[in-house]
Order: sequence, then C-alpha cells, then structure tokens
Amino acid sequence: MTEPPSKGAAIEVQDLTRRFGNFTAVDHISFDVAVGEVFGFLGANGAGKTTAIKMLIGLLAPTSGSAHVAGLDVATQTEQIRRRIGYMSQRFSLYEDLTVLENIALYGGIYGLSDEQISERSSSMLQTLGLTDQLVGKLPLGWKQKLAFSVALLHEPAVVFLDEPTGGVDPITRRQFWELIYSAAARGTTVFVTTHYMDEAEYCDRISIMVDGRIATLGTPRDLKAEWKVDSIDELFVRLARAS
Repeated sequence: MTEPPSKGAAIEVQDLTRRFGNFTAVDHISFDVAVGEVFGFLGANGAGKTTAIKMLIGLLAPTSGSAHVAGLDVATQTEQIRRRIGYMSQRFSLYEDLTVLENIALYGGIYGLSDEQISERSSSMLQTLGLTDQLVGKLPLGWKQKLAFSVALLHEPAVVFLDEPTGGVDPITRRQFWELIYSAAARGTTVFVTTHYMDEAEYCDRISIMVDGRIATLGTPRDLKAEWKVDSIDELFVRLARAS
C-alpha cells in the first residue's frame, strides 16, 4: 500500500518507472504538483512524456514506483481517477458533425452530469466563450481547441491534462487559450500541460524537462534560467536535448 499524497498535492509521483521489455521509457521520475498549479511537462519526442501521462491518467500500469492523482492511486484506483480528471489530446476530440450543444450534452452524459447540470453549464460555457450553437466542424481550429478544453472541464475535474493543446493555432488564439488555463487554475483546477512551444513554457508556474526517460531539471521558469544561466527556456531545452 503506497502512502497517500501530501496535503495540497494534486499529483504526487515517486520513482515512477515503466519498462517495455529491456527498454525503460520512464526511469524513476519523482515530482509533485500543487492544487491549482499550472505545471509544464516538457521533453522532446521519445523522451517519455506520453508514457508518463498514460500512467497518470490510468491507461498504463507502472512497472514500479507510485503515483497519486487527485488523492487516488494510479495502480489501484484507475476508474476513480478517470472520473476526477479531464483530458484534452493534441488531436481534436469533439464530434464535428454535431453542434456545440450536442457535443456538450454528449460529454456531459458520459461524465454523469444531470440534465439540469448540463443545461446550466452549457449556457455558461457558450457565454464565456462567446459562441453560438452551430456545427462544430464549421468552427475555426482555435475555437475548436478552446471548446474542447472547456468540455474537458465540464464535470469540474480536480486535474486536467492537456497534451499539446495549442498545436497549429495562431499566436493570438494561443494567448487566449492560456487565459482560459489561468482561469481554470484560479478556480482550483490543477493544469498539467505538455507543449512544444517553449514560449508557452514560460507561462507555467513550474516546468520539468524530460530527457531519455528521466527528469533532467524542474523548477520555475525564472529559477531554471538563473540556475542554468540561459536567457530562455528554449535555450535550456535545446542544451539538455543536445546533451542526451
């Protein structure tokens, strides 16, 4: 039986490891994420990010180590975890042949919300986003991504995982998306985000950078730039990637 997470920790990871045969994809990583924190989980392709996230959201069992998400053990409480988290993949996840409200109603039902909750939260979401009910397939990409994020928060999860949520959208829309992230965090939702845009990493409260399955560095963007004597997170990312 693993120890429960520390008070104030939305995510707590200790020596989490995943092996595939002789290959170690995630190698004894340890970190925690506070309630309401925006945490950037960075790393080049193949660094182990996706494998780590799959373990945290209950899709892949760890080989060893432990992790708790929203106070639940990823090894033994996967179904409960899935009810307490939101997830937005880099690929658009809503149904383009349904309207905005139809998508919200569909996912609200999947999340177990009542008809009254779905109705109230649908109205609030449309007002917040400034959207009207229309076929989702007709929305520009940036609006689709903002809608997908809002739907991922529909059931008011403790933690939301965002896998490269702003890929392919313009800089203005990316900034608007981050305003939605900040708003969610201010309401107490913990945001765990991966991104290939290093300027976005600067928006996070803290970041980690994975290299070859391990966390090479972790801290606030400001502290990491000072520690590594670099001008930007992009410069730090390139230095660590080239050293691997």
